[in-house]
Formats: sequence, structure tokens, C-alpha cells
Amino acid sequence: MSTKNSYQLADIGRHNPIFSQIRSTVETAFYGNNMHHVDDIAAAYHRATKDPGTVITDLPIYRATDLGLPADAKMLIANTGKVVGRTAQARRILGNPGVSEADMAGRLRQALFASAHKDFITTDVLVGLDEDFIVRAHLAIPDGFANNLLSYMLNFQPITAAYQEMFDRSVAYPEGDIYIYADPTYHDPDYPDDLAIFDPQHNTAAILGMPYFGELKKSTLTLAWSIAHRHGFVACHGGLKAFHFKDKQDQVFAMFGLSGSGKSTLTHAKHGYKYDITVLHDDAFVINRKDGSSVALEPSYFDKTNDYPMTSDETKYFMTIQNVGVTLDDQGRKVLVTEDLRNGNGRTIKSRYASTNRVDKEAAPINAIFWIMKDDSLPPVIKVDDPVLAATFGATLATKRSSAENIIGNVDRNALVIEPFANPFRVYPLSEDYHDFKALFEERHLDCYLLNTGFFGDKKIPKEVTLGALEAIVNDTTEWESFAGLEHMQNLKLADFPVDYANADYRNLVATRLGIRANFIDQYQHNNHDQLPHEIIDILVHLQDQLKQPITK
Repeated sequence: MSTKNSYQLADIGRHNPIFSQIRSTVETAFYGNNMHHVDDIAAAYHRATKDPGTVITDLPIYRATDLGLPADAKMLIANTGKVVGRTAQARRILGNPGVSEADMAGRLRQALFASAHKDFITTDVLVGLDEDFIVRAHLAIPDGFANNLLSYMLNFQPITAAYQEMFDRSVAYPEGDIYIYADPTYHDPDYPDDLAIFDPQHNTAAILGMPYFGELKKSTLTLAWSIAHRHGFVACHGGLKAFHFKDKQDQVFAMFGLSGSGKSTLTHAKHGYKYDITVLHDDAFVINRKDGSSVALEPSYFDKTNDYPMTSDETKYFMTIQNVGVTLDDQGRKVLVTEDLRNGNGRTIKSRYASTNRVDKEAAPINAIFWIMKDDSLPPVIKVDDPVLAATFGATLATKRSSAENIIGNVDRNALVIEPFANPFRVYPLSEDYHDFKALFEERHLDCYLLNTGFFGDKKIPKEVTLGALEAIVNDTTEWESFAGLEHMQNLKLADFPVDYANADYRNLVATRLGIRANFIDQYQHNNHDQLPHEIIDILVHLQDQLKQPITK
């Protein structure tokens, strides 16, 4: 499917559902005299090297010409100020309670008027890398933020001749292109934490006061996921990998977790090259509800730099970098200081070449979903064999906050929080995601697993245990036991992580954590017009009741 940005005269007006007040306000700005279009990566790179805040390192970009960059292109650094992560509190989504379209439109007009005499740069990219799902997006940002424009073009797919042909082949849907207007220099006086306005029904957003690149990436994905959701796809903030076999069915695994949960590590793990593995993506894709195939939304990776010192082979694939330090090596070269020494959440756009086994579409149907938790009441791996319970654990995915988020106020980053389906960027009702995922489990008979990548009790779960569990599942060599006597749940038997399911204190802890999930659903029902099905609360309460019953080994 594809989107459109030109119309017959008879199709322009209020009667066309593509148009809205916010969309018209934003799109109009793109045609102003102060807008200067950048249509290729090399031009964007040249602009970025001239920005006053840019640091041009002495580190070459790997396969630069294959990426559309000059042959001598170097990694570029752009650092922001105090805020180095996403600010969820800044989001105002049309359709949500208390968000007035008239109020947001007025604030947006004021922002546009205030910047009308400022030069902006614009570009176009594609989101979705196969004709099954490929939509066009447009970005406008002030001149002086060319690093963000370059990162945007490197993160998504620039419109080359080959991709334009793919876009043209794709079936056009009644959806307008995505428009993102960004002005990091404009601050609405009534929003001290800045303002991000979303009109998801009309594929439009305005990001005001926030220079962090992740806001541009996630706002674009937010709208692309929303388009996909409306047209028969399941929107996925996660990673997907496939194990291919000649003598049995391929195993296609999707990993869902927030930044820092380990989803990228699990997705990219090569398992000692024992298997024929392909990787779709580690952050953003969509699943076709009809045939179970999946399409990646981005060619590149927006990765944390914390785990990559200059001795790491992964730094070879960096292109642009945000919020890291710089120093001189023993050859006098300007190189990176990573490991979050300067600040938390250092980031890089890594090229697709970081994954040697990369595909843009996985035609083999998905057959397993892994919800990645950080809940110390859970053993490393649990299998769930009921569609309602599987979707319920997705809707109540429990984890910890990461450094990728700019948290406003006195919030404990170590507290257990619920982030449904690991997707804080949803702009449509949660109940619709619940029904989408439940349908995958019910209609396509997907397996479901809970992975705890944090602590079980006071014992850290190393990544080697989780990777070994994945291999055991692939090889069908797992040994399961009933998890605390609960229906539809079995934990993987691991000698180093025994489950004392007869221990009353442990059973109470598990019941308490299920209660946190039930309470989240109850609060969601009270605070939103959206209503989740009662079966979610029912099954969580039923599990709690089971835990109150004594059990013996």
C-alpha cells in the first residue's frame, strides 16, 4: 500500500477525509518561500558539515557511496542540551480526552508565524521497504539542524529511482502522505516541557521545542504504524528474526520490549552461526494480518552507543551520532567517547550493513511472539498457551524505564511500569492493539513466551541464558513445568533458576505483580473512553485466585 500527496480539484475540500485543520496548517508551511528542499543524501551531508554545532570526526563512514554519501564522508556528531531522550509528556494527540483541535491549531499557527522569517530545510523519505507497505513522509526543520535532517534521511529510506518505482507499483490507499513539521527553537509559553501535536487520523505532526532526533524518528513511526493499523497490519515496536531450515518449517520470532530490554541484542544475535538466520529489524515493523508476513519500516538502526567503546567492531557502521563525547586518539584523530560518559542515552544511526543477514520483508509467516519483561517475580522463560492470556500479557507488559526517556517529575526509574505491547507511541485505542494481537494468537496459532531479561529475585539473568532458551525453543529441546500451578503457563526448567512455586511468599509476590497488571487495566478503563474487554481482568483475577490456593511439590 502507498499514500498520496496530490489530488484532482474535485477531491480537495472538507468532504475528503484526508484533509483536516491541522494537516492543512502543516502542509501549507511546506510551500513557503522560506522552505528549501534537500533531495539527496550527499546534499544533506554537505549541509550538516556546515552546521556550527557539528563535530566532523576523523572516522570514515563504511560503504559511504553505497549509502549515497560522498566517498570521503566522515561520521558526524550533533549534541543537544539537558534533554537527551524522548519527552512523552509533551505529546498531545487529537482524539484524546482534553485535547482540543481548535486550541492545538491555534498554537500551531502561532509557531508557524513566529518562524515564517526563518529559513527551513525539507526532505522526503519512504517508510516501509516493500510494496506491501510503503508510505511517503515529509520533514521540515530549521536550517541549522541539518544533522537531524541528514539523520532522518539515513534512518528512513531516501527516494531513489528504484524505491520510487516500488512506491509507484504499490496499491494506493485513501491516505495522505505523512507530514512532520519540527522547530526545536520554538517554545509554547503554556507548555514548559514543550509540545508535540499529533493528528493521527490525518498523518500529521508538529514537534515544537525538542531538538532530540528520536522525536522525529518516533513521530514518523507513530503515524506510519497508525496507517498500517487502519489497513490490515499489526503495528510492532520490536525486533523480528527468522531461523530458516531445509527440513522443517522456518521459525519466525518477534521480540517486543522497550529500549534497554535486550530486544536488539536478541534480534541480532547470530547464535554462533549455527543457524541460517535473517533479521528484519530490531525496532519497527508491521505484520500482515492476512498471511503473517512482515515488512521492515526502516533500513537503518537507531542504536544506543553505551555498549560500543571505540574498540568495538560495531562502531564501524556508525553514520551520525548524537550526545556523545569526542577526544583525540594517539594518531591525533577526532574519535568518539561513548559508554554514556558525557550523558545518558548516547545514540547513533547505524547503517543496514551492521546486519549481514538483513532482509526488508520476511515472507515466512510469524509463528512466535516474545514479550520481554523486567519483572523479578518471573523466571527467565514462561510459555503461555491461551490466546486471551497471551494478549493480556502483551497489554500489561511490565518493564523498567530506560535512559531513552526524558522523565518529567520525581519518577523512580527502577519502579515496575506497564507499557502495553512495549509501544508508548500508539495513537489509536489500546483495545484495537489487544484485538489485533489476540487475533494473531487465535487465528494464526502463534506461540507466546514471556522473557525476563532483568532479575529473577535477586539473581541477574545473563543474556546467555536467554539466548540459550531461544535456541532450545528453535531446536524443540525445551523441558517445561507448570508455573506455580497456574493454568496455561509453564516455565522453562533451568538448573540455575529453580522456581520455588510452593513458597507462600513467592506466590504472594507473583499475585501482587498480577494485581499491578489488573490495576493498570482498571485505571486505563477509568481514564479513557476506550474500553478493553472484561476477559483481561477476569483472567488476571483468576490467576490471582489460583495463587491463593496452597500447592505442594
